[in-house]
Amino acid sequence: MFNKILVANRGEIACRVIKTARKMGIKTVAIYSDADKQALHVQMADEAVHIGPPPANQSYIVIDNVMAAIKSSEAEAVHPGYGFLSENAKFAEALADADVAFVGPPKGAIEKMGDKITSKKIAREAGVSTVPGYMGLIEDADEAVKISNEIGYPVMLKASAGGGGKGMRIAWNDAEAREGFQSSKNEAANSFGDDRIFIEKFVTQPRHIEIQVLCDAHGNGIYLGERECSIQRRNQKVVEEAPSPFLDEATRKAMGEQAVSLAQAVGYTSAGTVEFIVDGDKNFYFLEMNTRLQVEHPVTELITGVDLVEQMIRVANGEALTLKQSDVKLNGWAIENRLYAEDPYRGFLPSIGRLTRYRPPAEVAEASHVVRNDTGVYEGGEISMYYDPMIAKLCTWAPTRGEAIERMRVALDSFEVEGIGHNLPFLSAVMDHPKFVSGDMTTAFIAEEYPDGFEGVTLAESELHRIAAACAAMHRVAEIRRARVSGRMDNHERKVGSDWNVRLQGQSYDVCIDADQEGSTVRFEDGPELRVSGAWTPGDQLAEMTVADAPLVLKVGKVSGGFRIRTRGADLKVHVRTPLQAELARKMPEKLPPDTSKMLLCPMPGLVVKLDVAVGDEVQDGQALCTIEAMKMENILRAERKGVVSKINAAAGDSLAVDDVIMEFE
Repeated sequence: MFNKILVANRGEIACRVIKTARKMGIKTVAIYSDADKQALHVQMADEAVHIGPPPANQSYIVIDNVMAAIKSSEAEAVHPGYGFLSENAKFAEALADADVAFVGPPKGAIEKMGDKITSKKIAREAGVSTVPGYMGLIEDADEAVKISNEIGYPVMLKASAGGGGKGMRIAWNDAEAREGFQSSKNEAANSFGDDRIFIEKFVTQPRHIEIQVLCDAHGNGIYLGERECSIQRRNQKVVEEAPSPFLDEATRKAMGEQAVSLAQAVGYTSAGTVEFIVDGDKNFYFLEMNTRLQVEHPVTELITGVDLVEQMIRVANGEALTLKQSDVKLNGWAIENRLYAEDPYRGFLPSIGRLTRYRPPAEVAEASHVVRNDTGVYEGGEISMYYDPMIAKLCTWAPTRGEAIERMRVALDSFEVEGIGHNLPFLSAVMDHPKFVSGDMTTAFIAEEYPDGFEGVTLAESELHRIAAACAAMHRVAEIRRARVSGRMDNHERKVGSDWNVRLQGQSYDVCIDADQEGSTVRFEDGPELRVSGAWTPGDQLAEMTVADAPLVLKVGKVSGGFRIRTRGADLKVHVRTPLQAELARKMPEKLPPDTSKMLLCPMPGLVVKLDVAVGDEVQDGQALCTIEAMKMENILRAERKGVVSKINAAAGDSLAVDDVIMEFE
């Protein structure tokens, strides 16, 4: 077995590989850019080597820099993780020339299957059904428009060397094809050093289901079930689960056997993933093969008990698989939610900054359930603008899908993240959405269910009663503490009453609290009577309560006269007042927000790539105004209505913060 492995990656996947290597008794070497000097993967590894400036194309994807780190550290093998150089045949070749083991497939398999264009051709030649498309090289935007018309809109423009949603655009007309072609090329060049683009038909109602394969150099190959990855946004997966709630055993077997045959046809070794789209009649079509470890591999590990990173290392060491297909059993259900540094209330645009609070739920590994959090950050660390915005992958496992979802709901409510925008509220909303709960979703789920973006969650009346009861009980505890403060004037003891008014989500409830040593009974006027218990102390930012015999986890912040409560995707201001205070509060005028309707505000921290208009230009609804780049993604900002540009406050190359005014209109 290897004595030392270099992990040619960063973030959570580097930490994940280091954990398994440590378990196997293998020393690890981390690599890092200037931006990652204090990163968690650097702290976890046995040693670390600096490889360059923050941009990935000057550090993590520069083969010469990584090879120099391998040489100086005397590593015997390299695990590439995902992204960066994981599917780069030149990197695999450089390792082979240096007599360093690559924890991944052979160069030939990467070239054949890692390249999206070549893999499509091979699949067609092998008789595998594929989505209609144009696999040749596309020279310019005019040719992209011509090909798109021949295929028929909508089409998908994809980076040949792409992955993780980078370099991908959906075009519904000529203008979007032209615009998307250039943006895809730019993103592909920046992320992968390869700007080749191909085009295929975009199937509008598919499910995205992928098969995990594992092959060795001795002719053995198995599949470890499937992963459902249909909850996607901007072609990037957000929620994954294993197994799929849609497949039957016969379809699973057919897809699995086809995936293994395809892998073995190109001499594939190591772990890999064959991706399919599946229609409503369970017909499946080959999309691509990812010749690396997938981001969502933990859900497969949770239902099979197989450590995929360990198997990859053993295969790279020349060992034969000890598992046969008959040994693979799917046990229970696993769900993964990707926690991203992005603001769901601002169109999911990237958010950067320092994690002033980062408290994941406690990891659990019991027979009844599992909570697992794969992460690469820590409290006080910084989310950089240079890399992918994923913070963590939160996973739960339970014997049934319903139980796994409920465990995930509680885990999401318990996850504390402050200092940046993040998608925890959105993930909570998905876990409660009827379509997801039923398992009846497609890759169009987010576009269909949130067509105007995510604007928070409106909770049901029953849930509002539970939150109101908990907040009333918590406020009473805080009032008792304030009443007992030292230094009071003599004969001025303050009594804490039992009658309160709770206002949240536009609802007002009059309640009466009866407290005892075990908790409180909260009686709603003309409503339910709820029992509340739990250990919460004023100042705690997490309240783990039991209300009406069911768990209720609340993230708690202080506002004047009450709390800021976040739970189940909702962000609520909860005011708890005496009856007199409530009566007076109703007489207070409402403060209106400032008018920004005639301004274009920067929705996220980023770099101005270009301005498409000038002062005096008349713009139309939907017209492109400027392009902002953040976290390797280009975001085109468009006019919301017709107008005339009166002032421009930014120029190409400027670095902007959230809500900076880019331009103003008459």
